Amino acid sequence: MARFHFRSTCIDSLAAVLPPERLSSAEIEQRLEPLYRRLRLPEGRLELMTGIRERRVWPVGTRPSDASAAAGRAVLERSSIPAEAVELFIHAAVCRDMLEPATAAFAHRKIGLPPSAQIFDLSNACLGFLNALTVAGGLIESGQIRCALVVAGENGRPLVDETIRHLATAPLTRDQIKPFFANLTIGSGAVGAMVCHRDLAPSGHRLHSGVARAATAHSELCQGDMHGADALAMQTDSERLLEAGVALAAETWSEFRETSGRGADGFSRFVCHQVGSVHRRRLYERLGLDVARDFSTFEEYGNMGSVSLPATLAAAEAAGAVAAGSHVGLLGIGSGLNCLMLDLEW
Repeated sequence: MARFHFRSTCIDSLAAVLPPERLSSAEIEQRLEPLYRRLRLPEGRLELMTGIRERRVWPVGTRPSDASAAAGRAVLERSSIPAEAVELFIHAAVCRDMLEPATAAFAHRKIGLPPSAQIFDLSNACLGFLNALTVAGGLIESGQIRCALVVAGENGRPLVDETIRHLATAPLTRDQIKPFFANLTIGSGAVGAMVCHRDLAPSGHRLHSGVARAATAHSELCQGDMHGADALAMQTDSERLLEAGVALAAETWSEFRETSGRGADGFSRFVCHQVGSVHRRRLYERLGLDVARDFSTFEEYGNMGSVSLPATLAAAEAAGAVAAGSHVGLLGIGSGLNCLMLDLEW
């Protein structure tokens, strides 16, 4: 178990950028009509099982660096800290433009960040953005830097399109389609955060503490990779992943309460990784938390990978759902399995 304690790290500004195109669960089912007819699947199954009405998709040809750069520019517009002050730049998404160079290099150029900034990619499934916050926070606490820009741009369109193509053309049975079902919940989006020493942003949102745990015995339950030049492929044992993920979250929550010194009543709001309605219900039941304190976006945006949790936090801010001085529990879970929970004072 890794424990984090922050004294001087805060988030000065947070911004999410959403793709212009919408893809509803009903539209996906229309494209899968041959499969639904052959296997006699009921219409509305996808939304009923996940609670996801629609998700956003970037235009064809959008690169992850384009999305990350859009989020980075949006953060700079909201922040009083100039681009020249950024000393660390992290692209923290699952999606990357290519293996080499780092996607951060392309996004760094597109945003117009200074050449003096250290840049790199940090990828850890859906947990990458929260991991990047702890890395940036550690460097700030140690005095090595004073300001970092963390971004993530996820483009799930190639995965969704490839999954629909495969399901519509391959002679699969009901059991054989199960590993592909989670792919149809994936959405696209981008998010960025300016993370800095609180001297630079006295009214910023302060990071207090966190806990991380890994359960890599379950690393085979969700695996994704490239499929050809412009497509992605992923297979997930959704039922086992849910059980193992919730169990890991329960272990992490126990340690997080001790590390943060806060029980459930110490947090006025929780934001968890956005998977779907079943995951949310099982997670909050297992942790003994009031689901009324949850803020969710999966209904409209689906699962946006590493973007989901921070973009949902940005949506909660825009909706006035987090009050100044209150504590928000960030409950991150990613395949691998990994779990990271952070205490953020708004």
